[in-house]
Amino acid sequence: MKPLESRSLLQFWAPQYWFTWLVYAWMRAIVFLPFSWQLWLGKRLGRALQLLLYPRRQIAERNLAVCFPELSDQERNTLQRKHFEAIGASVTEMSMAWFGSKKTIRDLIHVEGEENLRDALAKGKGVILFCAHFTTFEFFSPTLEQLCPTVCAMYRIQRNEMMNVIMTRGRRRSIDKLFQKNSPREMLRSLAENAVVWYAADQSYRGKYSALVPFFDVPAMTNTATSRLVKMSGATLLTYFGRRLPDDSGYVLNIGAPLENFPSDDLVKDTTRLMKELETYVRQCPEQYCWIHRRFKGRPEPYPDLYQKHKQPA
Repeated sequence: MKPLESRSLLQFWAPQYWFTWLVYAWMRAIVFLPFSWQLWLGKRLGRALQLLLYPRRQIAERNLAVCFPELSDQERNTLQRKHFEAIGASVTEMSMAWFGSKKTIRDLIHVEGEENLRDALAKGKGVILFCAHFTTFEFFSPTLEQLCPTVCAMYRIQRNEMMNVIMTRGRRRSIDKLFQKNSPREMLRSLAENAVVWYAADQSYRGKYSALVPFFDVPAMTNTATSRLVKMSGATLLTYFGRRLPDDSGYVLNIGAPLENFPSDDLVKDTTRLMKELETYVRQCPEQYCWIHRRFKGRPEPYPDLYQKHKQPA
C-alpha cells in the first residue's frame, strides 16, 4: 500500500469529500495573506463555529465549569468565546504549518529552554517531548524541525480518508517520521536512534496503562505509559508547551528542564506529576487548551458521567 502522503487527492471526488475540498482550498489560499489577517479571519471562523457546533460548545462549557469553578458564569462564557476564537485561529496556524512559509513561522516564535533540548540530545538516547492538545499544536513543528536532527510524532487515523492524506502530507513537511497511535515499538526504535518524539498523552484513555489521575483536581482517565516508555528507552523526557501571546504579536515555545527523579517506580505518581505540569501551563493560556474534547469521559463508578446529557463522539 502506498504511503498516505503519496496518494493522489484526485481520487476523492465523491460527494462526501466536497466539503473537505472547500476546507483544503481555503487552507491553501489563506497562507498568501498577511499573518495578522489570517488570525483575524481565523478568529471570526471560530465565532461561527461556536454558534454551529452546539454539542462541542456544551462539552467545552462542562469542562470549563469543572476545571474553573472559581470563575463566574460570565468569566467562563468569556473564556469559552476566546477558546472558540483560538480554535478558529488554529485552522490558520495549521494552514501555515502545512502550506505556508516556514521562515515566517520561525520568525514569530521565541524559544525558551533550547539548551535543555541540546543537552538531552547530547546523551544519545533520544528525547520524549511531553506535549498536549493545545490549539497551537501544529504551528511549532517547523521550529522543532530546525532544532532537532530527527523528529517523530504519533498520530491517529481519521475517518475522512482525504483529510488523512492532507494531514500526513502537511505534517511530513517538518516531521521525519509519523507512526500510528499504539505503536510503542516504532517509538522505541526511533528513540534508540536518538530521535526526538513528540508525544501528547493528555486525553481520556482507557487502555492497559491507564488510571484515574487528577486534572485540575478532577479525576480523569489518563494514559500512564509515559514514564514506562522513558524507563524502557532510557530517553530524556522534557515538557514541550507553546502558546500564542495575548496581543497576537508572536508565540512562545517552552522546552522544560528534565524532571527530577523521573521516572519513578510508580506510574500513577509520575503521571500525576505530568498532569500537574500541564495544568500549570494551561493556566497561562486557558483559552488555547482544547476543551472541546471529553477529557473526563470513561470514568468508572461511582464517578458521575459529566457529559450524560449530551452523548457525543470524543
